Amino acid sequence: MSIKEIFARNGTLSANLKGFEPREGQQQMAEAVAGTLAAERENESNRASVLLVEAETGIGKTLAYLVPALLSGQRVVISTATITLQDQILKKEIPLLNSVMDMEIPALCMKGRQNYLCHYRWFQHRSNPQTSFLQNDEEDKIEQWLMRTETGDRAELSWLPDRTPLWPKISAQPNQCLGGDCPELSLCFVARLRKRAGAARLLIVNHHLFFSDLALRQAGFGEILPRYQSVIFDEAHHLENVASNFFGKHFSHYQFLDLLADIERQSEVDCPGKDADHIARYCRGLKQRLETFIALFPVKKGRYPLLPFIQKTKNWQESVENLTEGLVQLAGKCAEFSAHGEMWNVFAERSGLLRENLQHISGVKELSEDSFIRWYERRDRTVSLSATPVNVASELEKCLYSAVDSIVMTSATLTTGGDFKYFCQRLGLDDSAKTLCLHSPFDYQGRTLLYVPEQGFPEANAAGYAEALAKRMFQLLQRSRGRALVLFTSFRAMDHVADYLEGRLDYPVLVQGTASRQALLEEFRENTESVLLAVASFWEGVDISGDSLSCVLIDKLPFEVPSDPVIQSRMKVIEEEGGKPFFQFQVPRAILSLRQGVGRLMRSSEDRGVIGIMDIRLYSKGYGRIFRASLPPSPVVRTLEDVEQFFA
Repeated sequence: MSIKEIFARNGTLSANLKGFEPREGQQQMAEAVAGTLAAERENESNRASVLLVEAETGIGKTLAYLVPALLSGQRVVISTATITLQDQILKKEIPLLNSVMDMEIPALCMKGRQNYLCHYRWFQHRSNPQTSFLQNDEEDKIEQWLMRTETGDRAELSWLPDRTPLWPKISAQPNQCLGGDCPELSLCFVARLRKRAGAARLLIVNHHLFFSDLALRQAGFGEILPRYQSVIFDEAHHLENVASNFFGKHFSHYQFLDLLADIERQSEVDCPGKDADHIARYCRGLKQRLETFIALFPVKKGRYPLLPFIQKTKNWQESVENLTEGLVQLAGKCAEFSAHGEMWNVFAERSGLLRENLQHISGVKELSEDSFIRWYERRDRTVSLSATPVNVASELEKCLYSAVDSIVMTSATLTTGGDFKYFCQRLGLDDSAKTLCLHSPFDYQGRTLLYVPEQGFPEANAAGYAEALAKRMFQLLQRSRGRALVLFTSFRAMDHVADYLEGRLDYPVLVQGTASRQALLEEFRENTESVLLAVASFWEGVDISGDSLSCVLIDKLPFEVPSDPVIQSRMKVIEEEGGKPFFQFQVPRAILSLRQGVGRLMRSSEDRGVIGIMDIRLYSKGYGRIFRASLPPSPVVRTLEDVEQFFA
């Protein structure tokens, strides 16, 4: 069966799928993906064949890569940015293809270990004297669930609250696994999953799990995924950020406290009274050292460069050595108790890893200053330290591009100003990477407007902007009769507009933070005239068709804070190389974010509405032209009367 036979007007999908509309872009993408998967690795460089596909909303990109992956005969990893998309592929797209193609598709969804229950930790938790006398409905429900579940996947527990303190105590955390020494290995959900993965042809994972596997392979610590020939990255615009996280090093206040709490809990189960008391005293002493170390950092919340802080902190070296020596001793004490069980060796390894990461980040070990950005983050009561690669291109070259036969990267937003240059530069892709840009088939010209305030409206950094923004958004929401998703670049701006709308707007106003993301989206979807105010994660992944979402308002162009140490360092490198960091780095990143936000409006061919960007820099600044070239072809209006006429 060929790609054309499946996607053509009278093909397999048309014949078997009610309501299927053949799309030229979808077939074009499927053929390009099939060609990439069939291509042999280039002989000279021994590098994977790479295809970049920007497939805007309405192309149907999921089927366009799943079908050729299935027909390739290879083991292919499908990697997404979110577990939500993973579940959609497994529960919607795969069953659909099973039925349409009349075959059992050997696909398996794999998530991070923390998504699965660990029998060993569960039995320990249930047998702990401190918890066994407590009545707990959640635990009783989990007991019943364990009798029938085949996967142990937390996603099956829809009733379990997102932030329950129970799940971290009983899930298969990566740093607490006993591996082959676990007494409950025969029951292990993760072990069963890996065994099934060996027989699957399509492995559906998320970026975090994929890069966790790459990092493990690179460090020589084994692997999570079975060997595969090709990988398809959906939502590929997230790759640089995820790769930066996994190729970096991290040390946090919370990690240390978590380790000490686990050790104390385990000692109560495994050790006689005197030994448990000894461990508890030692852990208290280490907590004191940790608090002394954390007290060195200013209380002001935020992310800051670490090296300037180290240089002005007189007793930095002494404090780090005090803490690392404590971790060395802790590892030794845990090893002494290994006769009580393999978990004590795991604690020793965790202690060693924390020490190594702290030394790596803090400058105790010799490290090239050019390869890592060192920074710290202060939150309410915790501090974390990180070393992030300045550029992930070399890491990807070493452990990805040379390790597989073919790679497909796709997203609705990969281009800026109409080309893939920025994306390729950040990921170290050269001219050998093939590109394909597929525009949305939706009628933006006939069914949408792009509203930008008139000349004279305050610029986003001008005095009076916040008041003008709140008033203008109120006027637009009156004309749209609610039905709007309002996206902000900061909580401060969101709260200011929320306060202004309260008591003025005749439609329900939902605000991020007042309920869970899922609950807010459900209410927004069902209450047609409601307004949802949100930041950050709501710029992506909101997929609501119909009247409920007839207007998307954005407060301003989403430039990242230039004081962020990672952004700052990457801009500095571009400047040192003779480039222009604003145009080569800040503008492209802002464009990708803006396009994601704008993309929330049109989710089906029947949708219609207004995109409002409350930032006149789209016209008052030279770089506004690059932003405008990256937006959908909606007719531009700059008066409230035009918006009113559209909705009328």
